[in-house]
Formats: sequence, structure tokens, C-alpha cells
Amino acid sequence: MTTGACHCSMCRKWSGGVFMGLHVKPGEATIKGEGNITAYTSSEWAERCFCKTCGTNLFYRVTADGPMNGELHIGLGVLDNSNGIIMTEEIFIDEKPDSYAFAGETRKMTGAEVFAMFTPPE
Repeated sequence: MTTGACHCSMCRKWSGGVFMGLHVKPGEATIKGEGNITAYTSSEWAERCFCKTCGTNLFYRVTADGPMNGELHIGLGVLDNSNGIIMTEEIFIDEKPDSYAFAGETRKMTGAEVFAMFTPPE
């Protein structure tokens, strides 16, 4: 599993800052209490899911057809313990505001590079 920061304007608005998420492929995690989760279709390629009782942002799920369909990006803030999880990538680096920067080396991808990952191979 990888973990990273999304700098897109939608994630920054949704999370109140940079979105830090754990990237989970289908079948790598079990979601309990799905009846308490509400999904909002936020784009052509993803939905944002939150607790319908308290409103906590939980994760976004890729809904676009292609190799990433069904993948989750779980907000690190909802984990009981995120110790030992190392940030490995930053996406939408071309939308990152000047007001912050992370230390350490990460894989950095622009929005165009991220969207290219959604395209099914021919």
C-alpha cells in the first residue's frame, strides 16, 4: 500500500487542508458499518464517502472504468494508529499552493499524470 498527499483543490476543500490518504486496492481492506456511510459523486471518476451520522470524511473511491476502479483512498486521520506509515507520493503537485511543503523525497505527479493512470490500456 502507498500513502500520499493530494494537493488538488477539491481534496483541499474536502479535508480542510492537504488530503493525506492511504491507497488501498480492492480486496485489501474490509469496510465495516457500510450502512453508516454516505457517498457523494464528486467527479466523473470518484465519489467521496463520509459518515452519515457525524459527517467525518472517510475516504474517496475511484468509480471510473479502468485499472483503478474500486480503489480507496482512506484518510489517515480516520485510522486509530497511523504510526509507521510513510508518505511515498504527492499527486496534483501542479495545484499545490505555495503555503506549505513536505520534507523528504516522494514521487510527485501532476494532475495530467494522475488522470493518465485512469485510462484503460489499449
